[in-house]
Formats: sequence, structure tokens, C-alpha cells
Amino acid sequence: MGYHNAVAEHVFGIMGTICWTGQLIPQIWKSYHEKSTKGLSPWLVFLWGLSAIFQGAYSILQDLNIPLIVQPQLFGFLCFLSWGQCHYYGGHRSPRVSILITLVAMVFLGTLESVLVVTLRPSHNRGKHAPADFFGIFASVLLSLAIFPQYREIYKYKEVIGISLVFISIDIMGGIFNNLSLAFKEEFDIIASVMYSAVVVLESVIVIAALILNPRAHRRRRRYAEDQEQQEVAAKAVQETSSSSRLHLNQVTEMKALAGGLARPFSRARLKWKSIRQ
Repeated sequence: MGYHNAVAEHVFGIMGTICWTGQLIPQIWKSYHEKSTKGLSPWLVFLWGLSAIFQGAYSILQDLNIPLIVQPQLFGFLCFLSWGQCHYYGGHRSPRVSILITLVAMVFLGTLESVLVVTLRPSHNRGKHAPADFFGIFASVLLSLAIFPQYREIYKYKEVIGISLVFISIDIMGGIFNNLSLAFKEEFDIIASVMYSAVVVLESVIVIAALILNPRAHRRRRRYAEDQEQQEVAAKAVQETSSSSRLHLNQVTEMKALAGGLARPFSRARLKWKSIRQ
């Protein structure tokens, strides 16, 4: 039993819902604006969208507050929108194919969630909570596993690119607010808390990586640009020296030719004078 405060529970739940439904909007806008999802793992958003199905079923069966029930539905919808962008921008699929794949995934998984809730509701009401607990644990596992492919992208590029840090920051705040909402619930839900806390911890690693790796990558690109500039200056200097040498050689050749041309008349005149004297 926790300290129950219905107002605080719903206020923090609403704040968490706003964060965990709106957090993907900066990511979707970033991908659209840059016309690229380079650095964003499609597995991250797909597994998050998949986890939202089980998180949603768990929230409904456990009868959490309304904001925490609505949150996974909107979160999953935005995850699959971002996943569709990965197909279009990263996978270079046509708009029609990308939209079709996204819609099929949404409809299939949304139907799956509805079937799970309707099927398990009677037994859950009779006190058999094992299936709902499994959904909550499985959602936590998927949320956690989804972040590891993003770690791979960070390792590959040696910096955090493609993924919006605004999105990550809002997501972390959403996890914190959701945990606070649970703290004021009449009965603290440990499984849901583990699910939210795992996201907070694992995504904090991405923020820390960005703070460390991105400045290093910036300095690396700046040094590379400076080296390129120095090489271009050196190549230009060599080219100018070579051009100057060729010009000097041409001038010497012309002077020799001119001197030879002036010497020929004097030579002919000298030979003619010798023949006259003889």
C-alpha cells in the first residue's frame, strides 16, 4: 500500500502521458525535415511499438488510471509512424509501400491487443493475474531490448546522430512522471515502475554518450576539414611553383631562340666577307 492521492496520481499520469505521447513528435519532425533516418535504428521504434501493445493490454487489465491507459496507444501509433519513415527514408521504399507496411502493422497489432484484453479480462477479474503480469514484464523487456540496437548505431558512427535528443529528454521525463503517478496510486505497481525506470536508465546512457561523443566527433570533423584545407593550399602552391617553372623555362627557350635568330645574319655576313677577300 502506498500513500494514495488521486489528484497527484492523475496529474503526474497526465504529465507522463503528454511526454510519452509527444516525445516522438520531435523525432518524426527531425526525420521529415532532414529527409533521413541515418543513425536511427528502425528496431528501436519497431520494438517500442510492439511493446506498446503489451503495455496497453497490461494497463487496461490492471485498470491503471486513464492517462496511463491512453499513453501506450498513442505511443505505439507514433512509434509505427517513425518506423514507416525508416522504411521510406532509410530503406528507400516507395511512399505507397511504406504506408502499406505501416498500416498493416498498426491494424494487426491493434487487433492483437484488443483480442488479448477481451480474452483475458474474465479470468483476470477472477484473480488470475499471471497473464497480465507477463504482459507487463514482456513490455519492459521489449522496451529495454529496443535501446540496444540504438547503442549499436552510436558505436558505428562514434556519435549520437539521427535520433533527436529532445525526443530522448522528453521520454526520460515521461518515465519519471509515470513513476511519480504510480507512487501516489493506492497500490504501487512494481512491474509498471520497472518498465518506466528501465527506459529512464537506458536512455540516460544515450544522453551521456551524446555529451561525450558528439563534441569529440565535432573536433574530429574540424581537424579533418583543416587538414583538407592545408592539403589544398599545399597542392595549390605546388601547382603555382610548377607553372612558374614552366613559364621561366619557356622564357629561356624563347631568349635562346631569339639569340640564335640574331646570330644567323652575322654568321652569314662573316662568311660572305671571307669569300670576297679570298
